[in-house]
Amino acid sequence: MKISAQEEFGLRCLLQLARADAASESLTLGQIAEREGISVANAGKLMWILNKAGLVQSQRGIKGGYHLARPASEIHLNQVIRVLDGERVDSHCKSYAGVLDACVHTGDCGIRPVIVELHQIVDNALSEITLSQLLDTEANVDATLHQIQSTKQRTEQRA
Repeated sequence: MKISAQEEFGLRCLLQLARADAASESLTLGQIAEREGISVANAGKLMWILNKAGLVQSQRGIKGGYHLARPASEIHLNQVIRVLDGERVDSHCKSYAGVLDACVHTGDCGIRPVIVELHQIVDNALSEITLSQLLDTEANVDATLHQIQSTKQRTEQRA
């Protein structure tokens, strides 16, 4: 599975807003773009997508800018990726049709269940992680991810 540039930059922009929210601040498009090293146009596109999805809100005026629509602890990574991902699992087969309009294996495909299951595994893993958990140091985030994985494995073994 690959994370697209749009997904990564969108997530990074949300993390900037989460940090700003912790200080009760809003960020302008210019501030977001500068902090992430992207163009204002790209930041604007990402904020438009995230605003439309209800993850961020914008406010006009002197004290205006962007802020998270709800606490970072309530925004899960699978929600963010779903919003920013241009390709859905159900459209995957249409994306890889070769020179034809549709894949020649649409009736019976041994690959499709693997792709669908991989997407589900990734979605489930990302549903366990919130934006607020990513605000820590890299080492602490890594430890948190391992803790989530260990807890999940113990739970599965008991079931």
